Amino acid sequence: MADLLSDEEIETNLPDDWTREGDEIGRIYEFDDYLRGVNFAQMVGEIAEAQFHHPEIVIRYSEVEVRLTSHEEGGITDDDLEMAELIESERSA
Repeated sequence: MADLLSDEEIETNLPDDWTREGDEIGRIYEFDDYLRGVNFAQMVGEIAEAQFHHPEIVIRYSEVEVRLTSHEEGGITDDDLEMAELIESERSA
């Protein structure tokens, strides 16, 4: 099991453009059209499966919302921050 992070650890290590809401971190990604968002959501799903850490993904017409938390631990852990960083690195690749 991973340890919950302190508020300071979360704030210090939260990737740019990600926000914290309670026991979750999240980000909304914007796209020019629906299919680009769907393709991005698929990429996030593939990362999630490889990491065995599955986010909540909401697909809207021109945006995709990704939310992360570690349910078993009841909050935000290193696993969540690592997953956010992986999504960011693939998004900018």
